[in-house]
Amino acid sequence: MKLLLHICCAPCSVKCIEYFRKEKIDITGFWYNPNIHPLTEYTKRLETLIEYAKRIELPLEVIDYYGLRTFVKNVADDVGARCSYCYKSRLNMTAEYARNNQFDAFSTTLTISPYQKHDLIREHGDEIGESYEIKFLYKDFRESFRTGQALARENNLYMQKYCGCIFSEEERYSKSAGGFKKTLK
Repeated sequence: MKLLLHICCAPCSVKCIEYFRKEKIDITGFWYNPNIHPLTEYTKRLETLIEYAKRIELPLEVIDYYGLRTFVKNVADDVGARCSYCYKSRLNMTAEYARNNQFDAFSTTLTISPYQKHDLIREHGDEIGESYEIKFLYKDFRESFRTGQALARENNLYMQKYCGCIFSEEERYSKSAGGFKKTLK
């Protein structure tokens, strides 16, 4: 099987790639993540993935599109539902690329994270796969999350602190810092 694997970041890809290679699946990595903000974060994640792909000899296709304005425009009316838009946009681009380049299936490393909405990823992946007439290969990798993170650290991969979008960054840092409230006198 020839698989196009959407990769959200290098650390999340470690165990996914290992699994698919053990299964003798011919994988090509695919970068399309217009949800990641700010630009410095987007660039750091992309550079890390490119270096890691070279190191492990993984073919990698990159659609280098920093989509701040498009992303914000599409989620601004309902920030709470942003993940649905985010999954759909990335899986749609992955499926389209897979279909147009003779892949048998597509998948995503998003399924390693215990913080992602797996039911929604699977639902969108199946729907999008059906619309492009290409199989969405769902694999729940959550049990490998901590091991994958440890291997990423051992490999000196850049480890981000939040999912990727500007709103997840806000949630991550406002919680860890106890919020940004200040008392004015």
